[in-house]
Amino acid sequence: MKRNPKDQEQSHRKLGRRALVLGGLQLAFAGTLAMRMRYMQVEQADQFRLLAEENRINIRLIAPNRGELFDRNGKVLARNVPSYRIVMVREDAGDVDKVIGDLSRLVALNPEELEQAMTEMRRSAPFLPVTLADRVSWDDVSRVAVNAPALPGVTPEVGLTRVYPHGADMAHVVGYVGPVSDYDLQQIEDPEPVLRIPRFQIGKVGLEAKREDVLRGKAGAKRVEVNATGRVMRELDRRNGQAGADLQLTLDADLQSYVQARLGNESASAVVMDCETGDIRAIVSSPSFDPNLFVQGISVADYRALTNDPYRPLANKSVQGTYPPGSTFKMITALAALEAGTVGPEETVWCPGHLEVSGRRFHCWKGGGHGHVDLMNSLKQSCDVYYYDVAMKVGIDNISAMAQRLGLGVRHDLPMSAVASGLAPDRAWKKRVHNQDWLIGDTANSAIGQGYMLASPLQLAVMTARLATGRAIEPRLVRSVDGVEEPLGANEPLGLNENHLRQVRRGMNAVMNDRRGTAYKSRIVAEGMRMAGKTGTSQVRNITAAERAAGVINNRDLPWERRDHALFVAFAPVEAPRYAVSVVVEHGGGGSTAAAPIARDVMLQALYEGTPPLEAYPTADRNRIKAQQEKLQREQDERAPVRSDRA
Repeated sequence: MKRNPKDQEQSHRKLGRRALVLGGLQLAFAGTLAMRMRYMQVEQADQFRLLAEENRINIRLIAPNRGELFDRNGKVLARNVPSYRIVMVREDAGDVDKVIGDLSRLVALNPEELEQAMTEMRRSAPFLPVTLADRVSWDDVSRVAVNAPALPGVTPEVGLTRVYPHGADMAHVVGYVGPVSDYDLQQIEDPEPVLRIPRFQIGKVGLEAKREDVLRGKAGAKRVEVNATGRVMRELDRRNGQAGADLQLTLDADLQSYVQARLGNESASAVVMDCETGDIRAIVSSPSFDPNLFVQGISVADYRALTNDPYRPLANKSVQGTYPPGSTFKMITALAALEAGTVGPEETVWCPGHLEVSGRRFHCWKGGGHGHVDLMNSLKQSCDVYYYDVAMKVGIDNISAMAQRLGLGVRHDLPMSAVASGLAPDRAWKKRVHNQDWLIGDTANSAIGQGYMLASPLQLAVMTARLATGRAIEPRLVRSVDGVEEPLGANEPLGLNENHLRQVRRGMNAVMNDRRGTAYKSRIVAEGMRMAGKTGTSQVRNITAAERAAGVINNRDLPWERRDHALFVAFAPVEAPRYAVSVVVEHGGGGSTAAAPIARDVMLQALYEGTPPLEAYPTADRNRIKAQQEKLQREQDERAPVRSDRA
């Protein structure tokens, strides 16, 4: 059928419009696509190039070098030394068990380390290296290198590890480092990425832990090119991190070593403090342990031996241990009474050997009594009844306030683990803690440093330094950080009456240098070196009425853990105090027999900055002291080569 020309013309116009619309749409789509391609290829080129680069390039952290520790004379206390280790890449090894078997015939592999390595290997990617053996010898490294073709995936490497050259002498002060554990990460709110580096070491206890912030340093980084599976192909560039700060301590390593040797096998502690600056010259807890054992992980057998030891070698008794201060507290009771005006230095108290307090008899250590005693003689002969009587007049609140003023019952801010606050109780404390009223018998016990009263050897040294100087001396352990001096511990005057302080020092001088003094046998006879001090014996058990009636059992006849603690505090020289010393011997018996001789020897070693002349000792003691000096020197010499090898 032939179409009408008019219809054909109309159809052609419709077709042309459709083609035009379709062409326009196609052109618009092509234009939009071109604009988008231009936007992505030109305007966003840098961003997409960066994304592509991130798929090809990884940034990996570089562990910083840890800061080192030195004593006041520059001797190394903690250092980083090269350490050889053997690592394995699982995907390169193929048959892991076979390769480890071949390796074990060349190098002695620790079963515990190997088990840890296998656990790490199962958790980590197959292309990441895992340490099989750490701190191996150069001979081991050489054997592995020579046999490399037969040990696929096994490579010797060199890194840094922490070493403590002075071993047990510095263990409780410096502490030790160890690999970051899951527990460590849980304790940190926002752990730094560097802490997740395999086997990265951080401070665990002691100064290593307390000054982790400055010792750790800042991590560096390197850019490495990786393939599609994540394997490293090459290193592109490296930015080294910032090493941790070096710390110089106030300790004298030689004096610290001597004190450790002098304490011997006792369960004891001692502190030597500079009366002018507050610097801690020695702070020792005995027995000790070798911190090098903990760096890579201590064995179960070694750790069990330390924890099962009744003398508690892991505990830092010098700051963590708290003990009833016994008669070393009597200077505080005396000062509280003098400052309150309730007693004068010449006033006397009658001591028949006991005092009745609220229907209870409080005994003096001397059953027959001391007769009439004034302040000086009460210290010289350590009369308990004098202080029971004085305490009834001055009251516990004044005694407690004076104790805190002199540094007891106060936590001193030292970068050491578990620094104790001790306890200087008062009425409010007992009500708050025990919900009980304070009794007059509590005051009598507190007056002679018993009952609730507790102090650490560090606090006793601070107390003694403050008595010697009349100033609020604060202990200082870190002398400088990267060469920048830390503030001194020499503070303002305590505000105590100087005449009252002189009366107390006069009594402490009589303790040492009067023939009737409780520590006369441990005096120093060298001109200008005389020592003032105070003995103390603190009970760890109550003596029953039946025991007292039958004759009190001698300490030597009791099991070790039930014997009294022996304490002694001192400063010297009397005329111009340089050092304060405190010594506590756990379950050592009497302070005059167990603690005072140790304190005298330690004080002389500090004053002479080395072995003192025999002329500093009483004539009757010189042969014994000479033999003792030779023995201690041999012990120190025997330990010295071990320290050198480790360094």
